[in-house]
Amino acid sequence: MSYYDVVIIGGGPAGLTAGLYAARARLKSLLIEKALPGGLVTTTEWVENYPGFEEGIMGVELAQKMEKQATRFGLEIIQESVIDISLHDKVKRITLEGGRYYEAKSIILATGAHPRPLKIEGENEFRGRGVSYCATCDGAFYRGKHVAVAGGGDSAVQEAIFLTKFAETVWVIHRRDQLRAEKILQERVFSNPKIKFVWNSVVEKITGKEGVEALHVRNVKTGEKSVIQAEGLFIYIGYNPNTEFLKGLVKLNENNYIITNDNMCTSVPGIYAAGDVRNKPLKQIATAVGDGATAAMAAEKYIEENF
Repeated sequence: MSYYDVVIIGGGPAGLTAGLYAARARLKSLLIEKALPGGLVTTTEWVENYPGFEEGIMGVELAQKMEKQATRFGLEIIQESVIDISLHDKVKRITLEGGRYYEAKSIILATGAHPRPLKIEGENEFRGRGVSYCATCDGAFYRGKHVAVAGGGDSAVQEAIFLTKFAETVWVIHRRDQLRAEKILQERVFSNPKIKFVWNSVVEKITGKEGVEALHVRNVKTGEKSVIQAEGLFIYIGYNPNTEFLKGLVKLNENNYIITNDNMCTSVPGIYAAGDVRNKPLKQIATAVGDGATAAMAAEKYIEENF
């Protein structure tokens, strides 16, 4: 068992920024990330809306730069999965898979969110065999093929554009009659001849033999049903927060996002939340970074006043 001033759970932009600020404050700091540092940023091919990179930057490269900057100041990073957090007076215990645990004066929860499934027939059956939640990861497998994207927000549109590098046709299936993505992305997607739109529609079923072959679609206004011949479906209909392991530790909203105040404080003193796991209106890299910095400064103040 080791004892830290701050333990940060989650290694996306919020967690890495919290680690940077905590380490620079000379707090003994540990970041626990179950995969590679960077979070969902590493699955984004190109980031154009993060300040400081006028031509944009690859998501993986941005994550690597954040990690190197944080560890330069002494942040420790380990790859483990947290299964439980318990309180022992003011001390917080973080238990990992396998039973090993760490104790800390404060915790910053930066576990982010994961893609929301459609929960339709065939989705689980064909996951990894035509159903994907990451175009950057899997797009190259669909060179010359026909694929579809379910969703109409920024992620759906960005990934649809990316998929045109490989696929012959990209169908965008959206349950509304207009996109929710930012205007500049809409301009790009509407001008791309490879992208076709299926408005006011949802995918109800996925069928095929060895892999995806057809998408069964229903128009939500008319009830009309149709079939799209496609070998892949990329799903971008939103995210669910990674809060399952908290088991009632802190207060969540009705969608299981962590409730905080402006200082990133949760309902438990000494526990903070930052980034996409937090209940907030805008989930972007820029806002996650701000959350992480605020959470680290709040944790520093808490430690000064209570230990």
